[in-house]
Amino acid sequence: MDLGDIILLSIALGMDCLIVSFSQGLMIQSKRRINSLKLALTMGLFQGLMPIIGYVATHKMYNFLLPYSKWLVFSIFMLLGINFLIQSFKREMCENINCIDIKCLIGFGVATSIDALISGVSLRLTHTILWLACLIIGLGSFIMSQIGFWSGNVVKSVCPKILHTLGALILIGLAVKSIL
Repeated sequence: MDLGDIILLSIALGMDCLIVSFSQGLMIQSKRRINSLKLALTMGLFQGLMPIIGYVATHKMYNFLLPYSKWLVFSIFMLLGINFLIQSFKREMCENINCIDIKCLIGFGVATSIDALISGVSLRLTHTILWLACLIIGLGSFIMSQIGFWSGNVVKSVCPKILHTLGALILIGLAVKSIL
């Protein structure tokens, strides 16, 4: 792969990061700067490291995960989305709601980076410089996560309960998209 191909791969892999971060930007009401950085760093880290795993374990990981990859992503996003939806109905109207704890961050990181893990296979098969590809993929996902978070944050005047429900529906939509 040449540099242009790696950048395009980074953009494609970062789309889920952008959407997940947008949903979090809708919901997070406090400590937005630090929380946006936590989210973006998690996304960038997972997206940048997962191709290494795919690269190293090309045949074993590819053959094992490929048949299940869309169902793994579906399960993680669906569980997070349903959990957010349930929480939005349990909370008081317009209470601050968010999910930025370590469990959610890891869930988001894994869910959005399954494709990056699989892409590591193509990096190896095309003799791409691994460290360069991982750096660009990780940085691209970080940037796209920041763009998504702050785009979602723009519409903060809407009640957080409604935004939390919208964020949940976005995650459920991602789950459905992953199996189509």
